[in-house]
Amino acid sequence: MATSTPPAPARQTHRQEEAGPGVNFGRVLKSEWIKVTTVPSTVILIASTVVVMIGLAALFAWALSTSAEAIQSAEVPPEFQGPTEGPNSLAGQALTAPSSGLVFGQLLIASLAVVLIASEWTTGMIRSTMVAVPKRTPALLAKTAIVAVVSFVVGFASALISYLVAQPILRGQDLDFALTDDGVLASVVNSGTFLALVAVISMSIGTLLRNTAGGVVTAVGIFFVLPIIVQLISGLADWIPDAARFLPGEAGTQMVAVMVEDDALTQLQGGLVMGVWALVLLVVSLLVTKKRDV
Repeated sequence: MATSTPPAPARQTHRQEEAGPGVNFGRVLKSEWIKVTTVPSTVILIASTVVVMIGLAALFAWALSTSAEAIQSAEVPPEFQGPTEGPNSLAGQALTAPSSGLVFGQLLIASLAVVLIASEWTTGMIRSTMVAVPKRTPALLAKTAIVAVVSFVVGFASALISYLVAQPILRGQDLDFALTDDGVLASVVNSGTFLALVAVISMSIGTLLRNTAGGVVTAVGIFFVLPIIVQLISGLADWIPDAARFLPGEAGTQMVAVMVEDDALTQLQGGLVMGVWALVLLVVSLLVTKKRDV
């Protein structure tokens, strides 16, 4: 008995259904994830960031413990021992141990985010991306989302492990604290959120400038140099110190602060300020990319 062969159009339709709907945001995300995780230098840099952040936290905890031991052994009079309460006390500083490596972490994450996007413009690889994903917005959003997620994991994991590493060091001088203490867990989580927002801001800068060196210098300037300049000129006008609180670096510091000064931003307020910076720069970079040639 002869078997009938389906007509060619029917077989073609069946193959198309098996192949899926083509380009969609999920597949773009997957391709960007492959790009990030298959470059050995990127993986090594991310792993090194985690290790160094944990190492800095351990070193910070050891320095605090050593200072506390020196003060006790030397029998320093109370008036020369510094504050016993508040953010500047030894106990208050100990609370910042899990996030103490963020100074190094934000530098590397900012540089990495700029390099990942700006290098594609410099080498021309961005053209291949835009050919595969004709709509530019999903491609850039996917890149930003992947880098932001990786940065969050790096920040959160580093802060959590740093907490676990620092506690035995601090415990010898009764400076240890519980993860459930007020603001501690939020600080650990916000360490990841802070690095994620740093990544979004830096990716946007790299997209706008389309230059690796210029993007890295600009990102480093915004997060590190600008606060120093503002601090130097803070005496020129009363409003400058108040305005300085809304710089991304200063707001990010408050995101991970466990004990907050009366005139400083809270964790939530610092997060909102950082979020506004990230959102505005991201929207501007998307709009500019849609209008400029690739």
